[in-house]
Amino acid sequence: MTSLTLPYRATVTEACAWLAEQTGTPWSLARLLEQGGLPYVWLDYSVEWVELFHDGVTRYAAPIVFIGDKQHLAAGVGAGPDDVWLRFTRDSGNIAIELKAPGLRVPSAGLHFQERDLLRLLKELQHPQPGESESDAEKLPFVLPSALKGLGREQILIAFAGVGKVDLEQGMAAGVGIFGDDGARVRKNSRGGKNSHLWHPVTLAFGLHDVHRVPMAHLKKAFATQPLLREWKADWLESLRLLGE
Repeated sequence: MTSLTLPYRATVTEACAWLAEQTGTPWSLARLLEQGGLPYVWLDYSVEWVELFHDGVTRYAAPIVFIGDKQHLAAGVGAGPDDVWLRFTRDSGNIAIELKAPGLRVPSAGLHFQERDLLRLLKELQHPQPGESESDAEKLPFVLPSALKGLGREQILIAFAGVGKVDLEQGMAAGVGIFGDDGARVRKNSRGGKNSHLWHPVTLAFGLHDVHRVPMAHLKKAFATQPLLREWKADWLESLRLLGE
């Protein structure tokens, strides 16, 4: 039986096939992201996103680092022409950058994983480190189960009460911008009804800061003190770390 060769830049199909051969278990994009796989997507230079390109760079592979962008990727790849959503990434100089709302939507055709990252992932799977602390685990950039859920309207109002002057209740009722499906609203509650929508608190927090100028200090305090945000604290801290906050 011929062993599969791992390309320097592997497509999703190539990466999953190679990992399946190495581990003897099936792999999908969702599993790859859950296990900490770091996806990249090719970006071509444009005047609109000039801040992403430095020193004459006209094309480079941007990492998909934000937990919300990974969640969108896992849920929507193949669903449309622009399947990759970048709201936070690193520019061509490897500096963390927050893109202006609503972010950059690009085709998934250039989506890939790098050989070095996949080799490192396989090594970690085959030789797990004993005694890993909870704090260390929280630093890993994988999609936590909490990232697949959200908070309802009343919970959001409680969790972010007093963080800024924005009218959260009105924003969620309107369901546009950062409060809509292209922002922090992730899916409908299975119960249905007029208050059935859910919002991802980490995505919403960054949107409040970027769009409505809510002070970052107020948002950090909310995640540090609000019990309703406890499940999302690891996601929040990881996103802050990637942005150098």
